[in-house]
Amino acid sequence: QVQLVESGGGLVQPGGSLRLSCTVSINMFSLEYMGWYRRTPGKSARESVASIFSGGQPNYADSVKGRFTISTDDSENTINLQMSNLKPEDTAVYYCNVIYRSTNCWGQGAQVTVSS
Repeated sequence: QVQLVESGGGLVQPGGSLRLSCTVSINMFSLEYMGWYRRTPGKSARESVASIFSGGQPNYADSVKGRFTISTDDSENTINLQMSNLKPEDTAVYYCNVIYRSTNCWGQGAQVTVSS
């Protein structure tokens, strides 16, 4: 089973930046899909924020296009989410998600709070 550990969450002022990292326990060349989701306060469902299929181009939710960037670091085995120009509505628990051998795997989540 794949283990995912998120890091980098915290409190930031509106307009600020944060970088989330997801450390993956296996070689990332084996992954079929990598993505970041978030669950905002008061909502039960997680929404896709940024994603990338193996060999494909990144996809972003309309609400974060131009502000968020998903990337991978194969040497560190991490999936990263660079977040800029953060807004209060970006406040959420952010989850790393991968698909490995057709199995959906989730991290434990990282809290991001955007507030002055």
